[in-house]
Amino acid sequence: MVANNIVNTEKTAPSQAFDRVKYLREQITLNSRLYYVEDNPILSDYEYDMMFKELKELEEKYPELDSPTSPTKRVGGAALDKFEKVTHTVRMGSLIDVFSHDELADYIRKIGETLGHKAVFSVEPKIDGLSVSLEYRYGELVTGSTRGDGITGENVTENIKTIRSIPLSLPDKLPLLEVRGEVYMPKKSFAKLNERQEEDGKPTFANPRNAAAGSLRQLDSKITAKRNLDIFIFNIQQIEGKSFSSHTEGLEYLKTQGFHIIDGISRETDETKILDKIDDIGSKREGLAYDIDGAVLKIDDLSERELIGENTSTPKWAVAYKFPPERKPTKLTDIIVQVGRTGVITPNAVLEPVRLAGTTVSRATLHNIDFIRERDIMIGDTVLVQKAGDIIPEIVMVDKSKRTGDERPFVMPALCPSCSEPITREDEAAYRCTNPACPAQLERSVIHFSSRDAMGIDGMGEAIVHLLIAEEMIHGAADIYYLAANDVAKLERMGEKSAENLINSIENSKKAGLARLIYALGIRNIGEKAAKTLANKFGDIEALFTASKEELSELDDFGEITADFVCNFFSHPQTRNLVDKLKAAGVETTCEKTAAGGKFTGMTFVLTGTLPTMTRSEAEELIEKNGGKASSSVSKKTTFVLAGAEAGSKLTKAQALGVSIIDEETFMKMLEE
Repeated sequence: MVANNIVNTEKTAPSQAFDRVKYLREQITLNSRLYYVEDNPILSDYEYDMMFKELKELEEKYPELDSPTSPTKRVGGAALDKFEKVTHTVRMGSLIDVFSHDELADYIRKIGETLGHKAVFSVEPKIDGLSVSLEYRYGELVTGSTRGDGITGENVTENIKTIRSIPLSLPDKLPLLEVRGEVYMPKKSFAKLNERQEEDGKPTFANPRNAAAGSLRQLDSKITAKRNLDIFIFNIQQIEGKSFSSHTEGLEYLKTQGFHIIDGISRETDETKILDKIDDIGSKREGLAYDIDGAVLKIDDLSERELIGENTSTPKWAVAYKFPPERKPTKLTDIIVQVGRTGVITPNAVLEPVRLAGTTVSRATLHNIDFIRERDIMIGDTVLVQKAGDIIPEIVMVDKSKRTGDERPFVMPALCPSCSEPITREDEAAYRCTNPACPAQLERSVIHFSSRDAMGIDGMGEAIVHLLIAEEMIHGAADIYYLAANDVAKLERMGEKSAENLINSIENSKKAGLARLIYALGIRNIGEKAAKTLANKFGDIEALFTASKEELSELDDFGEITADFVCNFFSHPQTRNLVDKLKAAGVETTCEKTAAGGKFTGMTFVLTGTLPTMTRSEAEELIEKNGGKASSSVSKKTTFVLAGAEAGSKLTKAQALGVSIIDEETFMKMLEE
């Protein structure tokens, strides 16, 4: 389907490009809705990806065709310094909680007494997530904001756009539509995120709600885009150009506009049926792909809601019934340790199998040694277990009354169970194997090295890395560059063409650049931004072998701890061998340094709108190469706002603060001077 519509962008006239961009956006939006909202995809992932890739290339080639509501904006944009505040026109209130059938029945009866008749209630599953508002003007998404205190929230529009089930443009172009929804993290995404956090030696999230909240409030929307968030819309806050008599009628309308509405909503009047429906929702919790913590009861008739009214911060016409977490006792038979990608040693409890929240649990993470000591957990204890977010098994407490005296304390091993190198503990709860060549770390480190934001080797996924290591074709990341296509083709599920494509991608990755190489090495605390800082400062990976802790500590956003990590990493002989092999293979290990005293040293630029001849990323690169800083929010500290066509609120704010505003022509003259 896609191949027949591909155009040669090098030869496409602007008018043809306009038509093609319009077609691609319509198709991508339609298929995103079918996939993420209706769970009924009609395109393969490959076809969808190819359409997305073509659209992105056309928008880069013709910046004048770019649009803030393009599907390509879902991948995340520039990082923010902070979130702007948003005042909610309609208060985003919270709900009164009840915890028993008796409390709920009492509420239902009181509503009936107030109305003089039995009310019709909408009974809905209660998503455990982060409440947000989405505001549309004439069918276009203009603002996404958090609930905050109900009156003032935070502008998270760029992050909201990364959630693929949120329509950026609506079929009906109403003057105003504001809807409220709950952003959540699916259970599988939550499990994978916590696994990565533990591998990287970072704190894990307690539950999917905390994970969703933390992900939506990332200052870098690219991080949000990687977290696989979703949303269920559950209310119309305000609307112009249309009206409804009931809540459920409004939800049905929202479905026609492409919004994700939760399944299992029913309209009930009878008290017994309402309680049965809530119990039914509770009984299905285990099989859901998302976390719910209760059910919500709302008066369906909107005129009756007006009659019932609201309290200061909670509506009287709705109530939340909260489910208790399921907990069960079991025996902790042993504690074993696992080695993550960055060498962090994580203790795990081995449990006598117990059925919990729909699955059999036999393992539970113990996070670190401090977690074990704080809870006085011993091998042989009877422990109470629950699932954080109904998915991650965790030990809640120890039943010390069941102790017999045969229990024994857990002691962290002195040597790594994988490579037998010494384990060290730093100024934190984590123990680590400091051997970069540790076999247990190999697979995860090679996957990270090859990932999109690191060296960007297409086709080097988990399955291929596992096979390459199992067949002893690689023993470290540098070995990737010494693979031969005919050897790779012999691997299971690989053929000549796939092997050739992989080798070509490996070859292309040699030009990824120093910043991405540093990030790919997997140095603790060194993310993409820090890697870029190191590359710009030193310009050559060799300089990092002799860089002092004091010199590193003085870099922006670096401190003594991060400087220590860098120094320690480059002090290992294994690192020396790794870099030598990379250089011998032709991997680029240098870049143009940011000159001290560059033209823009000490200056902060904010970019807004579409520039005539360059992309924002190209302009940001020029700013940084010349010693300046590119920010995404305007403040009194901003030196210049570089504005292009269709500049938005940043331009307005700059004018209000008296910040100097320049265009691309002036910017280029500044570079030439």
